[in-house]
Amino acid sequence: MPTLFDTPLAPHHRALGRWVAARDTDAQRFTRDEARKHIERVFNDAVMDILKPLEIAGYRVAALLGDNERPPALAVICDSIGQLDLKWIEKSNVLRNTALEQVAPVAWQATAYKELSDRLGIALPVFGYGDLFDEVSLWFWEGATDDEAAKRFLVDMHGADPEDLGDYTLPSEMNARRPDWMLPEKAVALKHLPKGLAAKIRAFRRAFDVLKNTQTDGSAWRFDFDEIREYLPHLEDAATLPPMTIVPFDEFAREIDEVCRTGMEYGFMDVAGLCPITDAASIDAWFASFKLGVDFLLRAQELIDLNPKDMLHG
Repeated sequence: MPTLFDTPLAPHHRALGRWVAARDTDAQRFTRDEARKHIERVFNDAVMDILKPLEIAGYRVAALLGDNERPPALAVICDSIGQLDLKWIEKSNVLRNTALEQVAPVAWQATAYKELSDRLGIALPVFGYGDLFDEVSLWFWEGATDDEAAKRFLVDMHGADPEDLGDYTLPSEMNARRPDWMLPEKAVALKHLPKGLAAKIRAFRRAFDVLKNTQTDGSAWRFDFDEIREYLPHLEDAATLPPMTIVPFDEFAREIDEVCRTGMEYGFMDVAGLCPITDAASIDAWFASFKLGVDFLLRAQELIDLNPKDMLHG
């Protein structure tokens, strides 16, 4: 006999309750309040068991009530804000090692950075340099991406002196501030990397491909901007930018402060995925995809945490 729950419960508790009941081996009867607490505890324990090894960011899962038009839903929310610590990827001097007696080439860092920049967004609310540049272009240059168009806007709309732009930033100047490890043209093929580093990148790519190939309507990492705002209307006024970035503050503090001002005042788009749920089977499918996303993030975490002395050994 499955666990028995008194009714009525809220729609999200009923949906999760059917999932919990299918897992319980002993028949029990609960009051409504006890049932809610039991459902929440079992579900939360299952979520936290998957999230336990993840340190790259702080996640939580919220069960959303739904209404007459929408079923209950599960939202994966990222509570971390700020720059992701890329460790050896952005700090060339940490790669000096008594065994290696060398500093890892910029190509190693640039390749790892490009991998993260191209793929992390599938499960981590994070913006990269391209996103920052696009936002800055809209803020400062009315969408211009080259110096001449940006200068015309600054002169015509801000009254800047065309012979002395002073403190105004131009696209070329912003691009020039990128350290070499951020430049995609510095990245190389995996065959030119040491075995240990190449192995971590391959594992990261495989986890990405698995997650991408399971991005269905039942995925925990399903991202539909309009649907998210329907379930979470408080995000209507939030910034469209995610709360985390892989752009270094040291080089781009002014730009990051400008484009993130709305987020700091009204909140960021911190939802990593939202999935409607209808029955126990849909929750099982949600958990399967949720674990795949966390596995992918763990491969990213391993790449970032790679010990320099382990790079030569695959």
